Amino acid sequence: MPHTKLAFIGFGNVAHSLVRLLERKRALLQEKYDLAYSVTGIATGRHGFAVNPDGLDVNHALSLVESGQSISPLSNYHLPITTSLAVIQHSQANVMFENSPVNHKTGQPAIDHVRAALEAGMHAITANKGTVVHGYRELTALAKSKGRKFYFEATVLGGTPVFSVFRETMPAAQLISFQGIINSTTNIILSRMERGETFDQAVKYCQSIGIAETDPSADVDGWDAAIKVAALVTVLMDVPLTPQQVERTGIREITPGMVAQAKAGGKRWKLVASAAREGDAVRARVAPELVAPSSPLYGMEGSTAGLSFRTDVLGDLSIIETDREGITAGPDTTAYALLADFINAVR
Repeated sequence: MPHTKLAFIGFGNVAHSLVRLLERKRALLQEKYDLAYSVTGIATGRHGFAVNPDGLDVNHALSLVESGQSISPLSNYHLPITTSLAVIQHSQANVMFENSPVNHKTGQPAIDHVRAALEAGMHAITANKGTVVHGYRELTALAKSKGRKFYFEATVLGGTPVFSVFRETMPAAQLISFQGIINSTTNIILSRMERGETFDQAVKYCQSIGIAETDPSADVDGWDAAIKVAALVTVLMDVPLTPQQVERTGIREITPGMVAQAKAGGKRWKLVASAAREGDAVRARVAPELVAPSSPLYGMEGSTAGLSFRTDVLGDLSIIETDREGITAGPDTTAYALLADFINAVR
């Protein structure tokens, strides 16, 4: 049975969910995919670094981090490990999961992490949108030259397949345009405002359930949606685009009165992300729009998210992730996308 060594660069909520999912699926991975694994390197932002090429106790690492302690005592290596790049260099891993915080402007240091992993002969799998927006062509070419995979399904729509659908099942299809709802936080906020909450009350709810940060600017000002649009355009339309090039308006100016007026008229406010080819260029946009019941976006309430694609070869194609009991958008679904990329990269 092949044995795969894993390194985690970034060990926050998504990585925690991935560890638990890997452990829950360990028997299935062995039985169905002939795949055994161990974790040989972990880099955290606040809890230190650990390397052991023979395998770390990942559950112990998880408990240490969750109790606010350092993981460094778990390290069993003859040199001090004090950086993420050192973890990559010395972990002897076959696969690196890159889940450090997103840098919308440059994609760093995540791009350096992915580059180092590929140079070291690892598959690189990430939920970090910055690596796609700012490094897609370079990192894809590097992965190809090394005979490795650079996968990033987790960057848009959490665990819902988007990039792999086009990569694996729609060869030679040209994407003409897309539109959708790709930020669940703003969709929850607008849905709760329809039920009578103020903007601030809805934001506080999202913070209380862990899907909005203490500073919700990335969501409510449209930056998260803009970088996802940039990633989709860069990969699926083959036109490099940064979030700064996306026309962007957030939802701060949407008042309860506007929401009530729209509801009375049978419409809803949604933060709509879209892009369309215009000659050799692409126009990309994130902005609040009024949608009618005839729109596929109208029924996307709460944390439901989705995209509709127009290509040159098929009728319009929609991919929608809808909440159901026990499974909601968040770290768990993002972790599944990382797991799926892992399996597809190594088998």
